[in-house]
Amino acid sequence: MTCAELLIRLLRDTYGVNTLFGIPGVHTVELYRSLEGSEVLHVTPRHEQGAGFMADGYARASGKPGVCLIITGPGMTNIATAMGQALADSIPMLVISSVNRRDTLGLGQGRLHELPSQRQLVSGVARFSHTLLDADTLPEVLARAFAVFRGARPGPVHIEIPIDLFNAPATPPRCWQAPKLYRAAPDPEGLREAAQLLKAAKRPLVLLGGGCEDASQAARTLIERLDAPTVTTINAKGLLGRGHPLDLGANAALPAVRRLASNADVILAVGTELGETDVDVVFDDGFELTGTLIRVDIDPEQLVRNQTTTLGLVGDAGRTLALLAEYFPEPLSRGGAERVSKALAELDLANDPALAPFVPLYETLAEQLPEAVLVGDSTAPVYAGNHLVSQPAPRRYFNASTGYGTLGYGLPAALGAKLAQPPLPVVALVGDGGVMFTLSELATAVEERIPVVILLWHNAGYEEIRRYMDDNGVARLGVDLQAPNFMTLADGFGCPTIHIESPVELAAALAERDISRPLLIEIDASAWQRSVTRKDAP
Repeated sequence: MTCAELLIRLLRDTYGVNTLFGIPGVHTVELYRSLEGSEVLHVTPRHEQGAGFMADGYARASGKPGVCLIITGPGMTNIATAMGQALADSIPMLVISSVNRRDTLGLGQGRLHELPSQRQLVSGVARFSHTLLDADTLPEVLARAFAVFRGARPGPVHIEIPIDLFNAPATPPRCWQAPKLYRAAPDPEGLREAAQLLKAAKRPLVLLGGGCEDASQAARTLIERLDAPTVTTINAKGLLGRGHPLDLGANAALPAVRRLASNADVILAVGTELGETDVDVVFDDGFELTGTLIRVDIDPEQLVRNQTTTLGLVGDAGRTLALLAEYFPEPLSRGGAERVSKALAELDLANDPALAPFVPLYETLAEQLPEAVLVGDSTAPVYAGNHLVSQPAPRRYFNASTGYGTLGYGLPAALGAKLAQPPLPVVALVGDGGVMFTLSELATAVEERIPVVILLWHNAGYEEIRRYMDDNGVARLGVDLQAPNFMTLADGFGCPTIHIESPVELAAALAERDISRPLLIEIDASAWQRSVTRKDAP
């Protein structure tokens, strides 16, 4: 068995990987020889950044690591942006790349695709980066990667294999079964102390982040027994189900929720960084917690970042939530639902001028595709959706406005999400500016027959930056873009298209679409807003 053959078999048989994203190159052809007949699906994007975003979307929608096969040098610099997004949002991604021969590493001989140190370049966007120097150590290195994904704070892991190792003989492991790993449980004494603080609270508040995605039942049980208003961050949408009476949504940056937070005497924050894109999307550092702060995270360093922690519990979010709930066998009564209802009424999101144009968009999506996974780029509908959307389950709403905040994410990530969840409709929410970063992935959607719906919000430029420039007295430079004819481009890729200007037209397009093919729906932003305004006029 060669090293390349061992790699593919370990991925498939030991770690259950059935989908790979990558672009073949002369340095990785031996990996592709080993893929033949493996029954592992290989998806070829049109750019390595697209491969990384597809793997990210696959991981977020499925909870399983997304895996990429990437060429030496430019392949790795291309995927680095996608790795940065995955690192910021703690998304499990395995990037396996080639690198130049062992006897040439670091010599600067001008070899094809050579970097001074590929591993050093990638280390800043990976939990760890490893250069394989002996084929027989491959099982141990892969085990380390999956230990990070399953037992610690996840993120991208990079393993580079010198091209002279792919055909080197490798010794198969004695056992092909992956080790069974359990995440850390919190300290019992810390749990008791946290429970006492929560029992004594008069005005408790809970904040649930993306680290809780796999703990929806435990989260609902605990907050209902605490009767506590709860912020679910953007990456935790759907955790409590659609329209839960204790759910404040991802609105921690808005005044009514900020007042609840600053007045809370005890705050429980689980699986959240409490960073800007979790609680401060207006970026004014105005989210203040003055009460006793209890934090739970798998990463001990997170317990002391951004806010002053009173009590920190290192452990798995789901296990901690379940153990805390045992201290509250009977539900408490502290007016939680009434406090949430009052705050949401004060926010009146549906009538907020910045959000109102997007209310009918999300109402139409909820009516036509109630179970859909919504995958977004950094674009106006997504910024609004972060406040407006309520999903029936976790892993059905994610976007690139969080963490790293890259552009070009929405389309390829939606393709990955659809491959991860074939029974569910998947909608990519993109803008005319950001989609140009990865528009070539329309070819992947068509070739692989991935039936995503692509909602393209066309407002002729970088609207968010335009507004920011206007608000700060900066002349509009570089933000008013000449857009291509997206209908013609999509048609050239072989992707069906439709141009719409109103919610009624959107509903018809969704209802009449061919569910076996991708569909690009171009929304004329100006016409849409006029349509919505006319409808709302007295």
